[in-house]
Amino acid sequence: MTSSWREQFAAEARAERPDLAVLCLLLAAEGDPELDERVMDWAQIELDRLAGMLPYGLRGARAWASAVTGLLGGQLAFHGTPADYDRLSSSFLHEVLRRRRGLPILLSVVWLEVARRAGAPVYGLALPGHFVVGFGDPEEGVVVDPFAGGASLGAGPAELAAGPRTAARTLDIVRRILNNIRAWASARPEHSGVALWALDLALLLPSHPAALRYERAKLLVERGEFASGAAEMEAYALVVDVIDPPSAARIRAEAMSARALLN
Repeated sequence: MTSSWREQFAAEARAERPDLAVLCLLLAAEGDPELDERVMDWAQIELDRLAGMLPYGLRGARAWASAVTGLLGGQLAFHGTPADYDRLSSSFLHEVLRRRRGLPILLSVVWLEVARRAGAPVYGLALPGHFVVGFGDPEEGVVVDPFAGGASLGAGPAELAAGPRTAARTLDIVRRILNNIRAWASARPEHSGVALWALDLALLLPSHPAALRYERAKLLVERGEFASGAAEMEAYALVVDVIDPPSAARIRAEAMSARALLN
């Protein structure tokens, strides 16, 4: 990602109404050097085109859910498979649009963006370990699973019935995508650079956990960037010292150990 793309990502994340598709495409630009303005324009045009394929005059959650699922999960066969969890590209919106495969949350982004463009009452719903899409009122609407091609979940699963449904906010969706990318990279140490840029973007989101800075510092040390990692640990220890002096002391000791590796 160029500094210009990263600046755009930070600005969009802090906008009054952040655009989910734009943030997902800017995020993907970090991991795909071939993603340029032309590809971004294509992705937006494709979302518009898909929305234009939906019928006019739909009313009610069930009608919208049926139409969007019939188009995306049925006619166009968007869905996920277990193998998609092994692909980093399954977290990139333009690749999910191209392949019509992806992780649950990226397939949900496609459902959300297509339905929203067509005027549907739609929202994302973050479940433990899964992400789905709802239509209509969050308390009473229809919930579908884009990973399963849009199969209706209704209110059957225990995680849906256990408490009130809360629509996922745009930045929460983006944060979860970045968490997925970090999890993918953590299982593949040779891709520590991917974990690093995912952390960098997460740190550009407003209200990010301070602990992400410590995680980034440790990752730098693991990558052999001992001086930078130690400096970030020391800066983080200053913050922690205010609320947890023993932890701050432990972090400073880690920083000293990292600096010792320079010799």
